[in-house]
Amino acid sequence: MILVYTGDGKGKTSACVGQALRALGQGMTVAFGQFMKRDGQAGEQVMLSRLLGDRFLAGGLGFLRNPAERPAHRQAALKVLSWAQVQLADCDMLLLDEALYALCANLLTREDVETLLHAARREKCHLVLSGRNVPGWLVAVADLVTSMTEVKHPWQQGITATKGIEF
Repeated sequence: MILVYTGDGKGKTSACVGQALRALGQGMTVAFGQFMKRDGQAGEQVMLSRLLGDRFLAGGLGFLRNPAERPAHRQAALKVLSWAQVQLADCDMLLLDEALYALCANLLTREDVETLLHAARREKCHLVLSGRNVPGWLVAVADLVTSMTEVKHPWQQGITATKGIEF
């Protein structure tokens, strides 16, 4: 199956982590990659690294804020993509957090993602993608698409990111 967690609300990464735990609990082999996010930034990275070892990769450089940094971010995204392609052949579920951010920022191409989708179906590996702004073509081919909608968030009152909540 192809699963997508998207939307402007909080919870996309948490949904991916929950999906990974559910699959692990069923004895499935799981790999979890993160585009954009640097290693050591968030609590889930510590636990995923412990649970998955080499099947976890946080390969990003952080969120792309300066267009001059695009080439370095593209190379980081390609590294995660290459790692993901290797994982597909030997796992039951592959989760790629912030893949849609990388796609929308043109760090990944539509062709990159479509190639991954075809490989996942061929290898009978469940593929989970997350991030904002899912394109219509991906909605059309996915088996499940869930959109997180922000109703209220502490940042609206000027509260900064909170340890254990946002990271």
